[in-house]
Amino acid sequence: MQAILVDAPRAPLRLCEVADPTVPRHGALVEVMATGVCRSDWHAYVGHDPTVRFPHVPGHEFAGVVVAVGGEVVGDWVGQRVTAPFCCGCGSCSRCAQGHEHLCESEFQPGFDGWGSFAQRVVVPWADTNLARLPEWIAFDQAAALGCRFMTSYHGLVERARLGSGERLVVFGCGGVGLSAVMVGVALGAEVMAVDVDEQKLTLAGLLGATALVNARERDPVRVANEWSEGGAHVTVDALGSAQTAAQGIQALRPRGRHLQLGLLLGADATPPLPLERVVRHELSVLGGHGMPASSYPRLFEFIQQRGLPLERLVGSRRPLADAAEVLPAMADFQGVGVTVLHP
Repeated sequence: MQAILVDAPRAPLRLCEVADPTVPRHGALVEVMATGVCRSDWHAYVGHDPTVRFPHVPGHEFAGVVVAVGGEVVGDWVGQRVTAPFCCGCGSCSRCAQGHEHLCESEFQPGFDGWGSFAQRVVVPWADTNLARLPEWIAFDQAAALGCRFMTSYHGLVERARLGSGERLVVFGCGGVGLSAVMVGVALGAEVMAVDVDEQKLTLAGLLGATALVNARERDPVRVANEWSEGGAHVTVDALGSAQTAAQGIQALRPRGRHLQLGLLLGADATPPLPLERVVRHELSVLGGHGMPASSYPRLFEFIQQRGLPLERLVGSRRPLADAAEVLPAMADFQGVGVTVLHP
């Protein structure tokens, strides 16, 4: 099969022929119809993730058709249109038994712990636990744009931050995670402020329903957020993943507000200084969000359909697989508006 191979951190990405993946007895082989390009893939590419072993095939946001399964798989999966979370659970440990498959003790992430979806085929382990059937009304490229960014934002705002109708939400960073958070927040009935340094991304956030748009190069987002929300937001989201935006999220909250950290803090930002004195004094909550279990996908699909969310607006561009060699390194500069989707 064809795949994008990288031989070492930051090495040139090559489109080449590699052997088809071996399907484990508990796994499934998925023909990749669309795969998103995420900044998490860039972190893996440059060597920030210690689980990645080179040579490596990146990619973890995908949708496709099951073409084969292992002998221990029970479900009728072959021929089904599917997606899968980036954080796959074993289905049998104590965390999985509690419904937290995305926090599995033996978690496996395609594109990190093993070869990923920048390829014509990818393996999903523990298929009966991790495969999610796609409704016919969701196109493959839209499904690829859902995970990990949209599903992470959905799980974070609905299940972790418990964002309510009428609350004020401030989203720092309008990449794929941030735009998804804007869309989910608006659908939940919140008033949303979006912060970025790119006017194109802010414009798209406005089209998705954000009523306040702040260019952080021109205005102090913390000051504006506190004025706009009349004393601080109920919920803030760091969708970028930096020491600066994480701290700004905490500083923009009202007493008893909730900060949701969705952007990965890696490399130099892995252990950022945070204003924890403010967390104590104002009884703030700092929450993490790490994907979503596959068992939550039916609720996610129902949420999207009932609220008529325009998933097509999340897709910024559609490119052939070979263009990963150009698109992935450009993630270092946060280039691109919306989710770039590759078609193997």
